[in-house]
Amino acid sequence: MSMIGHLDELRWRLLKTAIALVLGSIVAWTFRGQMLDLLKAPYVDIFPGEDLQTITPTEQFGSAMRLAFFGGFLLASPVIMWQLWSFVAPGLTTKERRWAIPIVTALVALFLAGVGFAYLILPRSLLFLNSVLDAELSVTVSEYLSFVVRFLLVFGLAFEYPVFLFAAGAVGLVTSAQLAHVRRWAVLAISVVSAAATPTGDPFTMLVLAVPLYLMYEVTLLLIRYVLRK
Repeated sequence: MSMIGHLDELRWRLLKTAIALVLGSIVAWTFRGQMLDLLKAPYVDIFPGEDLQTITPTEQFGSAMRLAFFGGFLLASPVIMWQLWSFVAPGLTTKERRWAIPIVTALVALFLAGVGFAYLILPRSLLFLNSVLDAELSVTVSEYLSFVVRFLLVFGLAFEYPVFLFAAGAVGLVTSAQLAHVRRWAVLAISVVSAAATPTGDPFTMLVLAVPLYLMYEVTLLLIRYVLRK
């Protein structure tokens, strides 16, 4: 395919992704109230009697839009992952393309698993952050949602990396022996990325992100060794 052909293919993939995001956001908009209740549940449980506040006339609408887009991204994630794979697939061999469904399924599953894991540890992170200083906490809806959405997305996207590591093994870029040899450097890289990626910057959140990422590194190493035989 020529460069123009690749650009045209990319344009159609991006268009389909955008349509999926818009449709997903429209569906999520209708459930914005339920989504808000779900996301603020950890805050309400930790600080009983407290509720999120709004201080500007446009804050509620802006927060609702953020909720809709976040929900739309979650709903459209299977389509997004499939479009990503479909754009890359033409450059692969027939043998490599047989991994299409397993890899797309793994991308979606790991992304949602990362978001779910982040939601489970969110209360602990909130408790830790609020224990640093003895100060009264007052949070607006927009500030809280911005923090929570970034928190969930960081974990969701970070949990994707084993798929790309496995794909690198499938096309022969890395082997299990090489991954085992650079294990110490992998631990360092995971620690640095966890520290830089977490929106809170606290050691607790960095640790609970780094530990599962390292465990997934070891699992991926074993999959490359015993499934791919490399």
